[in-house]
Order: sequence, then structure tokens, then C-alpha cells
Amino acid sequence: MTTRSATAIAHANIALAKYWGKREIDGNVPATPSVSLTLGGLSTRTTVALLDAGAAADALVLNGEPQGGKPLARVSRMLDEIRALAGVATRARVTSANDFPTASGLASSASGFAALALAAASAYGLAPDRTALSRLARRASASAARSVFGGFVSLGTEADAAATPIAPPEAWDVAIVVAATTLDQKPIGSTEAMERTRVTSPYYEAWLADAPGLAREIHEAILARDLERLGSAAEASALRMHACALGARPSILYWSAATISLLRGVEALRREGVPAYATIDAGPHVKILCGGADAEMIAKRLGPLAVRTIVARPGPAARLLEEAP
Repeated sequence: MTTRSATAIAHANIALAKYWGKREIDGNVPATPSVSLTLGGLSTRTTVALLDAGAAADALVLNGEPQGGKPLARVSRMLDEIRALAGVATRARVTSANDFPTASGLASSASGFAALALAAASAYGLAPDRTALSRLARRASASAARSVFGGFVSLGTEADAAATPIAPPEAWDVAIVVAATTLDQKPIGSTEAMERTRVTSPYYEAWLADAPGLAREIHEAILARDLERLGSAAEASALRMHACALGARPSILYWSAATISLLRGVEALRREGVPAYATIDAGPHVKILCGGADAEMIAKRLGPLAVRTIVARPGPAARLLEEAP
């Protein structure tokens, strides 16, 4: 039986061990394992409301703007999977908003599709466990599989891959300082960029061979609470991912002058004895991993190099909100 409407909140996550590229099988399966940290403070709130039985199509409103084309089609594909599981054909209206820049390299698809999967499942009367929900979210956005969970999370490359928690948010007092270099959308989406890299970069096979070892090292460093080892390996993962993308043809260059300035700023902090480590997803923004006690100082120090800084602590799993009667 359907509940007609449900609202969920999910948080963006930052990959410390990157995945870049998809396996050549159905299901949107990553080609390399990844490890991430779900972030408090960067969230998506999504409401799924079932329409009248006669409605012919789904509707999507994102950040207050009606959407069509690819964004709506992507949402409808996930809803179709949920409708099939529920045995219900009713269309839905999806209203979603991010409290951080959308489609700019800050993992809005991760939080967005994790929130959509949870809200839609509830609206259509389903109650999947976290593993099943993560697997469902992955089919729309691989990183969304990780945002179903809080804290430190891993995602493998199996055909039915679902994310797995490593450590809860409260397990370690670390922070991510998000240094956004622009509020604009990025020029090429991650899916297109990954496929171009897979097909044209001479470094792609080396990336596939190297990435799993870094993911294991990062996983071990989290369990050991070893910030230096974790940060060093996370930096290596990010830089090698971007090097692989740079080798694509045409080349994929997400960085801006501000990106490089921020990387130099992180290096300067380390020379001064501050344990700070940079990671960069598919976009120009720099995220700085650090101890919780250093986060505000780092944000103040590097803030002039960015258009916006956000101090994010380890965040919770996706969750349903109670609707007002």
C-alpha cells in the first residue's frame, strides 16, 4: 500500500579513495572501489508525492525550477524501478533542493539520488533495508550508494555492489573544509567525462591497476585513525584520477587557477606542521581533510582563495522526515 508522500534528507559525501570509470556491464557499476566520508552540512531534501492515477508523466522541481530533459528522465528511471518493485504504476511529483551548489563537483547527485531513493521507496509503500536501498541508489548514481550511510563508507565493484559502512560519524574527530572555487555548474558531467577517459586515455589501465591498492590503504588508515596515512593516500588517489582524466582526448581539465592556489595553500599548511590534505572530485573545488580542531583555522586561512568555504564534520545516514499531519 502506498503512503502517497514522503520526504527524505541525505548528505553529500566526499570520496577519499576515488572511483573513476564504470564497468562495461549493466547497472552503473564502478570500475574501481571507493571509500568516502558522508558530510554533515551539505544536504539534499527531497519530497516524493504520488500524483492522481490519470497523470501521464512524472514531474521534477529542482531548487525551485521545473526540470525536463535528462534530469527528469534520470529521476523517472529510478522511479520506474521503484514502481516495478511496488507493483504500482502511479506517477509522482519530485521536489528537491540542495543547500549547496548543484552539479558543480560537490556531490549533489550523491545526496540527491540517495534522498530520492529513500523518499520514493517510502511513498510507494516499500521499506528496503539499507543494503537494498544503497544498491538501488547506485543504479542512478554510484556515489549515491555511499550517501545512504553515514560516516566512513566503502563501495566495491561487484555486479550487485552496495555500499558498506566502515566507521560511524562519531568514530573520529576529523573534518572536511570545502573550498568552493565557483558556484557555476561544471562544463562536463562526471558520467560523460568518465566514459571519455575510459575510451581515450592511455593512462586508464594504469588507473584501474593502481586504484584498488589506494582504496585498501585508505580503508586501513581509517580503522587505525591514522590521519597522515589517510591524507597522503587520499591526495594520491585524487591526483592520479585527475592525471588519468587529463590524458583523455579531448583532455578533461576541471581545475582552475583557484584550484592550484588552494593546493599550494594546503602544502604551505603542512610545511608549518598542520596536518591538512587535499582531495578534488570531478570539479574545480578543493576539499581539505584535517583534524577537527584545525578546521576553522584552515577555513579562515584558505577562505580568501575560494568563493565560499564550508566546514563539514562527519555526517549521518539518509533519513526520512516526519510529515506534518
